[in-house]
Amino acid sequence: MLNQNYSDKLLPDYLISRLKDSVARRNIMKYTIAFLLLLITCYRLHSQVTNEELMRELDVTIRQAPTYDAQKQQKIRQVKQSLQTQNNSLYHQFDSYSRLYEEYKIFNYDSAYSYARLLQQTARQLNDSLRITYAKIRIGFTLLSAGMFKETLDTLSQINMKNMPESVRAEYYSLMGRFYFDLGDFDNDPYHTPVYVTKGSMYFDSALHYFPENGFDHRYYIGLKNIKSGNRSTALQTFRQLLNGQQLTDHQLALVASTLSDFYIQNGNTDSAINLLLRAAIADIKSSTKETSAIFNLAGLLYKKKDVKNASLCINQAIADAVFYGARQRKVQVGSILPLIESEKLNMVENQKKVLITYATIVTLLFILVIVLAIVIFRQVKKLKLAQKVISDAHHKEQAINHQLAEVNEKLSDANKIKEEYIGYFFNANAEFFNKIERFKKLLEQKISDRKLEEIRFIVNNIDLRKEKDELLRNFDKAFLKLFPHFVTAFNALFREEDQTALKDDELLNTDLRIFALIRMGIHDSEKIAHILQYSVNTINTYKTKIKNKSLVPNEEFEQRIMNIKTV
Repeated sequence: MLNQNYSDKLLPDYLISRLKDSVARRNIMKYTIAFLLLLITCYRLHSQVTNEELMRELDVTIRQAPTYDAQKQQKIRQVKQSLQTQNNSLYHQFDSYSRLYEEYKIFNYDSAYSYARLLQQTARQLNDSLRITYAKIRIGFTLLSAGMFKETLDTLSQINMKNMPESVRAEYYSLMGRFYFDLGDFDNDPYHTPVYVTKGSMYFDSALHYFPENGFDHRYYIGLKNIKSGNRSTALQTFRQLLNGQQLTDHQLALVASTLSDFYIQNGNTDSAINLLLRAAIADIKSSTKETSAIFNLAGLLYKKKDVKNASLCINQAIADAVFYGARQRKVQVGSILPLIESEKLNMVENQKKVLITYATIVTLLFILVIVLAIVIFRQVKKLKLAQKVISDAHHKEQAINHQLAEVNEKLSDANKIKEEYIGYFFNANAEFFNKIERFKKLLEQKISDRKLEEIRFIVNNIDLRKEKDELLRNFDKAFLKLFPHFVTAFNALFREEDQTALKDDELLNTDLRIFALIRMGIHDSEKIAHILQYSVNTINTYKTKIKNKSLVPNEEFEQRIMNIKTV
């Protein structure tokens, strides 16, 4: 029955005839205010959870998807096991296949289609026209879910609704309505789509005649029909009431939220559409629904908002769902947007690569500057040594000339001061420069890898090369003594009392202890130790030899004894 008389079709004439009555006008105003208050309340409830919070929840839910799917598989196994323990009559087989079909119909196309065919085969063996129709409707639903429009129409066109109960008619007409709506969405052109929408609305009119008026299906299909027919305000009210007015299953919530998102997409309200699609995608995953378009549509909206990271996350999940279910039209749709998202990701990588090259160039220039400074300082030190030698020779040769000797001594004193200043500056500045650059390079690589460009800029602008060396050594001392709190005591136990190391009040470790602290940490190479402590290799070897010679144990056993010192 494609023509039904509904109060909403008569409403305009009714209003025109009653607007002359002041009482009716007051009633209309009262209902309008109540409706606006309802919309405001629903909007507040909807806005309680932000898109950012829902995106984080979706990320967690996607990672938990295998768990939900495993629960679904376990439920299917339990159904199969329970069916095997019961009688094996044709009627029981039909009921068994029906239950398994319901589990598979939005989970996996191949299995759903197989059990729908088994339903049809069993119904024919029973020669039951009602069950045959029931099975054909299931086959049609499965074919439509997989995007096989021709096969769907071939199957559904064979069904005769004569003498069928109202529940079967409702299911058949709603499926036909969905068929034409999906076909219109798939074609998406100004010529064929309006025709398909009109046909789909007619079938929904017939289906609504048979669905219970207060049931979910009746209210959902009214909203879907209105949104496809352009009655957006009525559709909005219907879907809002569904979302906030009754307890919905995860699958029902996903249906309502995903369908309602079309309203906001058409009105250009992207944020509200994303909010609804996030809720729908989360509900789909929790209900192990693989035949879904919510997460695919969500990926498209996120891509348009330049949120490539989350768009990529969603499109990959959409691909996984489409492949798992076997939905052909979903694979085609995903294939249209996937290259765009991947292309945008490549562009981001290229931009990051350019930033990396820029900062690598800056680091290289700084490194070259340090090398130039080191060369200048080495030349100055060389000059100072030559000057010292000249002054020393003059001092021995010209002892008789007191005035000249005094001048030479004064020059030598000045030269020694200059030498000390330059050498001190060289060792301190050079060590700080090299150490800071090394840490800076590592930190920069880490920040670039994490794509924290603003932190890189902040680090570059706040370089301080002077105050880090002493703090570095002290931090090393603290960290080491936290691991080896008895290191000093154990170290001194290897020496006579007069040869034991005594620390100053403000010292945690000294150079002797730091050398063997590094050895205890596994750094045995003298060159590496010298580089860390900013000493020459010979100096480190001299320290080590001197300390070993004072110990109570043989030199070749000393380092092993150090390695035997235990941590906390």
